[in-house]
Amino acid sequence: MSTKYFALLTNTGAAKLANATAQGSHLAITQMAVGDGGGSLPTPTPAQTKLINEKRRAVLNALTIDPQNTNQIVAEQVIPENEGGWWIREIGLYDSDGDLIAVANCAETYKPQLQEGSGRVQTVRMILIVSTTDAITLKIDPSVVLATRQYVDDSAIKVKAYADTQLGAHLAAANPHPQYAPLNSPALTGVPTAPTAEKSANSTQLATTAFVKNVALLKEQNGADIANKSAFLANLG
Repeated sequence: MSTKYFALLTNTGAAKLANATAQGSHLAITQMAVGDGGGSLPTPTPAQTKLINEKRRAVLNALTIDPQNTNQIVAEQVIPENEGGWWIREIGLYDSDGDLIAVANCAETYKPQLQEGSGRVQTVRMILIVSTTDAITLKIDPSVVLATRQYVDDSAIKVKAYADTQLGAHLAAANPHPQYAPLNSPALTGVPTAPTAEKSANSTQLATTAFVKNVALLKEQNGADIANKSAFLANLG
């Protein structure tokens, strides 16, 4: 039994990919189009430069390399629930120049729209096998694309895993905030310490016991430790 559904590079796409590979440049695939095939299932051909009956063209949501097969490119587009009213039987990938790079047919599916009472979000994927994926890149405006639920879920899992790892390392660290003094630091609890000011200091700096001792008059000296006794007596009035 022959293959009924398949995707292939167009002649233009094959030439551009070969040139990009040879030049060390990239082929920027930017858009996906879907069509109804003119009412019947089409058979893709390399000579195609457009879909038989295009119904919608928009930027891609994702273009990734299959982790299980590095020669497979997976292109994805999300069609919102407010667009539709037509069948999907053909798919095309376009580059930044507007050229049809790859074309495929698919099992026909009807894309309803909300006005018909059965609107739904439709995800369309094309899987394309190429000799090299190094020369293919996705070029889109992220502000105008929708994320699929699977993409959001996968991203959320990655973010959560990263956050859990960081939080675990933080909690396990003996001193996770080296820029702050520990609460049990001798400088804050037990026997607090602070810099000792000069005897002549006159500021809002804290007075340590060492400073007080340096400037205090000792009772047992009976005034003998007064540096300028005449000035002292004059100040007493």
